[in-house]
Amino acid sequence: MTIFNADSFGEKVLRRFAGGTSRRGMLARIGVALVAAPVFPLLPVSRAEAAKPDRSPEAKTVFARNAQTTDDTKCTYWRYCAIDGALCTCSGGGIHTCPPGAEPSPVSWVGTCINPDDGKAYLIAYRDCCGKSFSAKCNCDGTDRETQTYVQQLNNDIIWCFGVKNMEYHCSTAVLVGAA
Repeated sequence: MTIFNADSFGEKVLRRFAGGTSRRGMLARIGVALVAAPVFPLLPVSRAEAAKPDRSPEAKTVFARNAQTTDDTKCTYWRYCAIDGALCTCSGGGIHTCPPGAEPSPVSWVGTCINPDDGKAYLIAYRDCCGKSFSAKCNCDGTDRETQTYVQQLNNDIIWCFGVKNMEYHCSTAVLVGAA
């Protein structure tokens, strides 16, 4: 029985390779690779970051086409594109503040909403206010760009009252984080 000899096999492969190539040819290939490598980033490639988003009325969602900027107690207010629950603006709080007696959850979900006044997209953090009974006023269900529950930070069906004394849901706020 013959045992595989790695040394002799490696020697045969390298001798065959050396017999078929020259030092000058190898140096020429290495030189071409060194000269060509910096040129690859200059080739025309479709980059997602460079593409501007389509903000035309046809490309907007139904919510974005009907959004308004004047009344923050209506579900059609532009920041509420992904909100799900009662609006704090209808129950004694503000668009980014909880009403008295409720405390904001330290965690939030996010959405990207288009402001109809300037046509730009903004990142909105939705934070639940907890500790009081549910406010049945101005209940909204914004499902604009909602994702499945397994992408939790982009899903609004979860009650986000984690990390507070009382996990009872009261209402939701919509804080403008910045331009998207």
